[in-house]
Amino acid sequence: MKIQANNIQIHYQFIDNQKPETLVFSNSLGTNFTMWNKQIEALSQYFNILLSDTRGHGETEVTEGEYSAELLGNDVLELTKNLGIESFHFCGLSMGGLIGQWLAINGGERVKKVVLCNTAAKIGNDDGWNDRINLVKKEGLEPVAAGTPEKWFTDDFIENEKEQVEEIIKNFKKNSPEGYAANCAMVRDADFRNELKNIDKPVLIIAGSQDPVTTVEDGQWMQNEIKNSELVSIDARHLSAFEKPTEFNQALIQFLNR
Repeated sequence: MKIQANNIQIHYQFIDNQKPETLVFSNSLGTNFTMWNKQIEALSQYFNILLSDTRGHGETEVTEGEYSAELLGNDVLELTKNLGIESFHFCGLSMGGLIGQWLAINGGERVKKVVLCNTAAKIGNDDGWNDRINLVKKEGLEPVAAGTPEKWFTDDFIENEKEQVEEIIKNFKKNSPEGYAANCAMVRDADFRNELKNIDKPVLIIAGSQDPVTTVEDGQWMQNEIKNSELVSIDARHLSAFEKPTEFNQALIQFLNR
């Protein structure tokens, strides 16, 4: 399904389980909302589920210029508003976790509990992101995709779940290079290190114990800054929700139902 929100066409799936509360999922850089397929059954027992491709990803519209956390956060606020969802819980991974931090700070009473997965208050450095943007603009997504499995999944998962890894990378390559680069700029510029202390809603932080991108230490730093927060570590790399769905889902259910 597609709907107009915040001046773009957003590709989404709303699973109405006739529950009083809705859980919104937000994908990582380079994926689409199918990265959350392993969460749907378990979480549908408790919540309505809203999935969408972030601007510039999947089948959601690609707009010109660099994106920001504010822009993508407002995409979520407008999408939920247009679907008649007054308030919601939010779960975002990596780039989605940056959007989650913006929503936790700026979303007001519409945003209830927030789950920040495999993310950090500031991810990487400007030079690294600028190098990636320039590479993608010159050569497309192929060179970035080549090194992605080792960052996202443990060696055992890559070895034993080849088809699943191939599916994730296939979807990665389907993205628009322009949209991917615009989102890289968002990740480059997002920096919530001075604002996390202003979050007053319950926050669960999920870290991957083997994540080379956003480390457990990143999660611990965020936990120290956010008053009402807790940290869970899962034995996974960067895409913990996809690699270890049972542990991930249990952490979400325990936190959101409290």
